[in-house]
Amino acid sequence: MLKDFFTNTHTKQTLSLAWPLIITQVGHIVTGMVDTIFLGKIGPTEQAACILSNNLYVLLLVFGIGVSYATTPLVTDAHHKNDLLKKASLFKNSLVLNLSVAVLCFVILFLASDVLKYMQQPADVVELAVPFFDVLIFSMIPVSLFFSCKQYCEGLANTRMALIISVTGNLINIVLNYVLIYGKFGFPEMGYLGSAWASFMARLFMGVSFLILVFKSPVTKEIASVYKKVKINWAELKDLARIGLNSGAQFTFEVAAFAIAGLMAGTFGKEQIDAHGIALSIAAFTYMFASGISSATTIRVSVYNAQQNWREIKNAGMASLKLVLLVMGAFGLLFLACSTILPLGFSDEKEIIDLASKLLIIAAMFQLFDGIQVTAIGALRGLEDVKYPTVITLIGYWVIALPLAYLLAFTFKMETVGIWIALLVSLLFVAIALSWRFNHLVKKNLLS
Repeated sequence: MLKDFFTNTHTKQTLSLAWPLIITQVGHIVTGMVDTIFLGKIGPTEQAACILSNNLYVLLLVFGIGVSYATTPLVTDAHHKNDLLKKASLFKNSLVLNLSVAVLCFVILFLASDVLKYMQQPADVVELAVPFFDVLIFSMIPVSLFFSCKQYCEGLANTRMALIISVTGNLINIVLNYVLIYGKFGFPEMGYLGSAWASFMARLFMGVSFLILVFKSPVTKEIASVYKKVKINWAELKDLARIGLNSGAQFTFEVAAFAIAGLMAGTFGKEQIDAHGIALSIAAFTYMFASGISSATTIRVSVYNAQQNWREIKNAGMASLKLVLLVMGAFGLLFLACSTILPLGFSDEKEIIDLASKLLIIAAMFQLFDGIQVTAIGALRGLEDVKYPTVITLIGYWVIALPLAYLLAFTFKMETVGIWIALLVSLLFVAIALSWRFNHLVKKNLLS
């Protein structure tokens, strides 16, 4: 039966699209993981400062990334109709929208730097986190540029270009972390701040080089001939915003819940910040595999949606859900088997490692739910169905997760473990609700 599944046309096509996306998505999260690993070798305070800075930065970063996701289904439709002017126009308008959102997010974060001082976090961690955060936020605009190009290419079912840029950017980040933190090869020794500058420079390379590649690559340069002819127009900005703002909200509701969970953990001390951040980094790494499958699902469902072929929409969606269950189930077993081993790469502190191990056991249990919810939301995005998923994620992460996290952590004195149990419950709810929504739309349209 398993052999038949992997030889199934839908599974093979999903895998063909997904594996470059997975590596690209993993590359995106690896940038932060590399920073955490390098700073963990300096000390727990520096590592906690990096994690705390990222907790605030990522709140608006993921909103901007989510907005860019609107480009893929709209470009897929234009590509299916062989409408070159439409593709060029969507790319230009998506750049305007995404960069405008990124600039706004940057300004908000720039003004919010002092907020770190009022989050009831350890004073020595905050002292280091503020300057780290002030450098980190400059990554907002190049990341937006990278994702604008990435989502456009995915609309063309081209997933290889983002892979090349992402891998190269992460190699640059690793080298720059080493060079700038320790002052190698004639560069100044910047200490922990060198990690923030390394991430910024790697992301700047990724954004600028991807934009150049879009206009120069034989695969995508067709839009260069008509790019100057197309105009920024309200109709396309409105279409992009309709999908993008909802997608951005969906991402933000989930990530904000995890970020606020990190702040709750921080009230129990920097060791709990580190343990939360380490476990979250490992869980986020495996989540990127599901996220890659989700993005492939959006592409495939978008194609069949343009044809209004609901039978194939169902087949594509179900193949992706089965695939993500296999992948995330395997990671869940890995977490259970290696819960005490995986944190060793991030810290030498026994207290941090012990707590991170406990959190990874909870993470093992929510691997399946996390995979289902992100794949279902990818399928729904391919159908341009965004309002109901936004409400579902709002309820799951803000109505269920955060109040329950507070109750378990502070009232029942379960601290960070209680916070993660609350996240597990919310992911279960969101996975069930989004899967139901996809199945409801499929059945409704197959019967009509």
